[in-house]
Amino acid sequence: MAQTLAGKVATVTGGSRGIGEGIARRLAAAGATVAITYNSSAKQAELVAKSIQEAGGTALAVRVDAADRAAVRAGVAEIVAQFGRLDILVNNAGVGGVGAIETITDEGYDHTVAVNLTAVFAASQEALRHLSDGGRIITIGSINADRIHFGGGSVYALTKAGVAGFTRALAREVSSRGITVNTVQPGPVDTEMNPADGPFAEITRPYIAAARYGTAAEVGSLVTYLAGPDAAYITGATINVDGGYAA
Repeated sequence: MAQTLAGKVATVTGGSRGIGEGIARRLAAAGATVAITYNSSAKQAELVAKSIQEAGGTALAVRVDAADRAAVRAGVAEIVAQFGRLDILVNNAGVGGVGAIETITDEGYDHTVAVNLTAVFAASQEALRHLSDGGRIITIGSINADRIHFGGGSVYALTKAGVAGFTRALAREVSSRGITVNTVQPGPVDTEMNPADGPFAEITRPYIAAARYGTAAEVGSLVTYLAGPDAAYITGATINVDGGYAA
């Protein structure tokens, strides 16, 4: 991969596994220094950082509880203090969960909103105190903001639709600094949380035009493009990488 991001510092929240790991690896391959945040998976986060370092890159793992907005802000500030700058923020940390609306507790609702929506606001707000002009904010949403073919995903869809709206509004607010703000909406992607041979795959695959699950690396490729210089005229966009799931 061309070193289009050489000299840039990127933060990927929730970058220790799944889509976040795929994004972190792609950004590092493009030359960026990468900080990944994690909450409970310290060993896995350190393995990802070590693997990037062994491949010739620079990486750091930082523990951040995405459900705690103060911790989210502090994590971004810590990364800036470590590397002296920030050029790219990827809001990837998120939680799923499926449940009929009458079974959702206030605690469950609050946690999902805190991680999937409030953390995006807090990280973006703190990042904008440090982002260089021409910086990038990229949030990983979900195709379920546009289409959901099963019951029980109401709160998840609510949060992912929320970040898409936040992206559009924020893009106008920061455009004078040359900062772009975009949302990437993955469809079904083969991860530990949603494996291609998991319980939802049989009912999900018929809705995918490409007839297969995507990979974290494919999502990472799109994010890396949006983080690079060739994407300077793309902002306020919501881009699906879903194999035609929403077609």
